Amino acid sequence: MGRGRVQLKRIENKINRQVTFSKRRCGLLKKAHEISVLCDAEVALIVFSTNGKLFEYATDSCMERILERYERYSYAESQILTNDAQTNGNWTLEHAKLKARMEILQKNQKNLMGEELDSLSLKELQNLEHQLETALKHIRSKKNQVMHESISELQRKDKALQEQNNLLAKKVKEKEKALAQQTQWENQQDNALTSSSVILSQSLQPLNIGGTYHSTGIEEGTALGPPQHRNATLLPSWMLSHLQE
Repeated sequence: MGRGRVQLKRIENKINRQVTFSKRRCGLLKKAHEISVLCDAEVALIVFSTNGKLFEYATDSCMERILERYERYSYAESQILTNDAQTNGNWTLEHAKLKARMEILQKNQKNLMGEELDSLSLKELQNLEHQLETALKHIRSKKNQVMHESISELQRKDKALQEQNNLLAKKVKEKEKALAQQTQWENQQDNALTSSSVILSQSLQPLNIGGTYHSTGIEEGTALGPPQHRNATLLPSWMLSHLQE
């Protein structure tokens, strides 16, 4: 039959307790060495017996170096925990301050809106009235400033539009004047050409002196008369007058 499970409690028999301690101590040291070699871990083991005797094991026999590393880690861990606790405490305090301030601001806002005024004293009401009057003055001043700036901007735009309108009107007048001058010049050219054509046609038109006689003579096949009279019919009137003299 196999051994039963050992109940974990203090061994009352001193001899048995000493024997068990020796066996378990050796097994514990062996396990520490095995985990150090197999897993490349730094292991430090410290055991004190009932009599106060020290038993220890350290990887590569560097107990002091492992203990210093342990102390540094423990100190850093404690600092982190302390900082976290302080930070949590600071955040709690800050949250309480912000919450109280928000409540005050909400109450002031309601008072400025004319709500919840019953709990205010006479001095608080006077301060509230003074705040409202000051705010109203600032609002009116800002409104007047904005209106003045708007009027100035509109005046500037109106002036610019007037200047642009005047410039366009000037251009239109100049264009109309140029068009009128061109039309007048064209009319003068047309009149001059018409007059020249009339004068030219009048100067080239032959006289019709003795026209009946000549036409009759031609029709009847008779002589046209002396040569000087035939040439006279082809001369201008001013030459005929000189010839008749």
